[in-house]
Amino acid sequence: MKGKRVAITGGAGFIGSHLAEELATGNSVIIIDDLSTGRKENIDSLIEKDNVRFIMGSILDLNLLQEAFGGVDFVFHLAALPSVPRSIKDPQTTNEVNITGTLNVLLAARDNKVKKVIYSSSSSVYGDTPILPKKEDLPACPQSSYAVTKLCGEYYCQVFQQVYQLNTVCLRYFNVYGPRQDPNSQYAAVIPSFISRALAGKPPIIFGNGEQTRDFTFVKDAVVASILAVDRDATGVFNIGSGNRTSINDLAQLIARLIAIGAKPIYHQPRPGDIRHSLADISKARQIGYNPKYSLEEGLTKTISSFSA
Repeated sequence: MKGKRVAITGGAGFIGSHLAEELATGNSVIIIDDLSTGRKENIDSLIEKDNVRFIMGSILDLNLLQEAFGGVDFVFHLAALPSVPRSIKDPQTTNEVNITGTLNVLLAARDNKVKKVIYSSSSSVYGDTPILPKKEDLPACPQSSYAVTKLCGEYYCQVFQQVYQLNTVCLRYFNVYGPRQDPNSQYAAVIPSFISRALAGKPPIIFGNGEQTRDFTFVKDAVVASILAVDRDATGVFNIGSGNRTSINDLAQLIARLIAIGAKPIYHQPRPGDIRHSLADISKARQIGYNPKYSLEEGLTKTISSFSA
C-alpha cells in the first residue's frame, strides 16, 4: 500500500506502533493516541518524519476524530482498553472506551467518506467453546466484559457497512506478542510477563495448571494482515493467528531455554474470564494472502532480543 492517507487510532500502542512504522514508508500517516496504554517512545522516531502526524487525543472525543479523519482514505482502529482481567475489574470504563469509542470512530469515518475501516477485534469473542480450531462462523460466547466490547464493535462495523455502505474489516487477533509489548503493566500478557521475569532471574507465574493452550501471533504477521485487509477487496470477519497452539507450560519451557534459566514455574489459581484452549482456523485469511511467516521460536527470539536491549 503506497500513496494513501491513513489514520491509526491507538497508533502509539504495541501493535499500532508497528503498523505505523510499516505504513510510514510511502504513505501519509496520522497517529491518534491518548497515551493511556500507548507510549510516545514507541513512535518518537516516526513523528520526526514529514509524512507522520501525531495527535494526542481520545477516541471518546468525536469532534477530534471528525477533524482528524478529513481526507483520510483508510482508518485502522486499534485504540482500546485491552486485557480480560482489567475488564473484569472495571467493566464500565472498558465498555465506554471500547464501545462508545468504536462507535465514534465509525461515525467520523462515515461522515468523512473513509473508504474502509479495519477494526482490531479479538479471539476472546469465541469464549470457551470446545470446538477447535475456531472458525469465523462459530457462535460467539464471550466470557468477559472485554470480549463483549470487542464483539459489540464487530456488530457496529457490520451495521455501518450494511446501513451506511462504509466498508469494514474485523480482524480477530489471537494472542499477539512481540517487541514493545508492555511487561510492566499489572495486566501484562503472558509472553512479556514470562520474558521480563526470566531476564530478571525470576520464575514464571502461571494461572491454572498450565495445560491451557493458546495460538500465539507475532506482531509482524499481525501488521501484514492489517495491510492485506486494505490491499485486497476484503470485508467481514477474519481470524488472524498462527494456526498452531502451544500450552502455557511449553511456552514457559521454551522461554526458559532461550534465555537459559532453570527456574520452575509458580502456579496460581485460574483467573476469571480466562479460557482453556484457543486455536485459529486461518483458511479464510489465507484467501486474501495472509500467510504467517514467524514460528513461535523465531518470534520469541526477536522479542527477547528487544527486551534485552
